Amino acid sequence: MIYVHIPFCRRKCTYCAFYSVASTAQRQRYADALCHELALRRHTMTGEVKTVYIGGGTPSSLPIGMLAQVVETLRRHYAVAHLEECTLEANPEDLTPQYLAALRQMAFFDRISIGVQSLHDDVLRMLNRRHSAAQALEAVGNVAAAGFRNISIDLIYGIPTLSDETWRDTLRQVATLPVQHLSAYALTVEPSTILERQMAQGRVPAIDEEQAVEQYQTLLQWAEGQGFRQYEVSNFARQGHRSRHNSRYWNRTPYLGVGAAAHSFDGEYRRWNVADVAQYCTLLETGRVPHDEEQLTLRDAYNEYVMTALRTVEGIDKAHVPPPFARHLDTAIKPYIANNLILPTPSHYRPTPAGILHADGIAAALFA
Repeated sequence: MIYVHIPFCRRKCTYCAFYSVASTAQRQRYADALCHELALRRHTMTGEVKTVYIGGGTPSSLPIGMLAQVVETLRRHYAVAHLEECTLEANPEDLTPQYLAALRQMAFFDRISIGVQSLHDDVLRMLNRRHSAAQALEAVGNVAAAGFRNISIDLIYGIPTLSDETWRDTLRQVATLPVQHLSAYALTVEPSTILERQMAQGRVPAIDEEQAVEQYQTLLQWAEGQGFRQYEVSNFARQGHRSRHNSRYWNRTPYLGVGAAAHSFDGEYRRWNVADVAQYCTLLETGRVPHDEEQLTLRDAYNEYVMTALRTVEGIDKAHVPPPFARHLDTAIKPYIANNLILPTPSHYRPTPAGILHADGIAAALFA
């Protein structure tokens, strides 16, 4: 699996903590450096690539010619002829019929993930999104009309200005759309974001955690009634439309990440590229990949697996737990079984619906 990071945005969303730059000035230089990194690291991926995910930032802010340059480089250096899934993240305002026709002509992407976030203009303004609710609805229609049959959208709940009725109305509108996958995230206040500064200055109210939980429960009930099955804390899919790429992250499948700030994992080492577009480009122009790395211990591997597995409905596969930590896990998990947060089976420890809501806290208590 390969992840490609496109860090450019035309505007920074208030909540965003991913590495991105609110500028498009260095796009061609970056595309050239990205292709150089792909060429330099081609020997790290042996065999057929199963999934490709181009994320950001805003990948759809990259001109079609530059995106085609990246796709051609992937085709030249990697075995991508038989991909199971290939995703492009996009913002609604970019998904015009002309843009989508060019994407179809590439014959590479089969899944489009659209950053909708809300279907109400006042909420979108609060988040500093560039598109309107009408543009979001139009974009989904354009993607479907272009022939894409695997469409995902992102939504955010728990926003201070998001009323319960507005959230229910957003879900009612989503039910009418030709989407097969939904990622819905609780708003979190990350360090060094615009949102953190706004809250510190009293310009935005604090998040009401109880209301966020209520909106999550509303989401769960709605999803079940609409045929979206929850398979991870924040992810819901119709039959056959789970994100294959993201699912592989959660079971610790090795992957290659290219681009500024991108992470890679080979099963033993994690490495990450420098989170600076200019520095990334400068070093690659001299033939060097700007990165740091760390070797994971067996304890690291156990803790990472517990953290990711408990966020999925399948839970912890006992066969995947490193033997030195099996007894620790069996003991530490007992209180959560007693409180009906974890359901034990002969092969797994599965979170119950209540347990998956508290997955991160339970995982922390199970760490070695």
